Amino acid sequence: MGNIILIGMPGCGKSTVGVKLAQALDMSFIDTDDVIQERSGRRLQEMVDDDGIDRFLEEEADAVCSLQVSGYVVATGGSVVYKERAMRHLHAVGTVLYIELPYEEIERRIHNLSSRGIALREGQTLRMLYDERIPLYEAQADAVVHAQGLKMDETVQAAIRACCEKRQSMV
Repeated sequence: MGNIILIGMPGCGKSTVGVKLAQALDMSFIDTDDVIQERSGRRLQEMVDDDGIDRFLEEEADAVCSLQVSGYVVATGGSVVYKERAMRHLHAVGTVLYIELPYEEIERRIHNLSSRGIALREGQTLRMLYDERIPLYEAQADAVVHAQGLKMDETVQAAIRACCEKRQSMV
């Protein structure tokens, strides 16, 4: 069985949706942010602060490329789309679903911008980051889950439908 890979902005619900999606499909769940922290022995924000964003992105890609799992829902960090090698690996092992939310909802959900471990460059606002990443998520997605206005269970069902539709179109 393949994997379901969740990409999207911080705050879009990848981890929360991922856990519920895995339960609904009787799959296992893994969050690549946890893998990165386990491999480094440090929190994400500490890595960004101490090593800089470029080094963090390399470590994130290394962690993602180390994943050799099957039958998993994989929640990724929002910055995974910056490294082509990481995305190639994720596409090779699963179906990539983009959890899409409008900027206003992301802004409403993120309260800890400076401590959350977000790969935000000096002087870059959340809006600038959103505008930069959206085309990357859209380009990498096998399917998009439009989550605006959906409750958690509705988002999970939309993800299941998107995944099923994508897999049927491949047959």
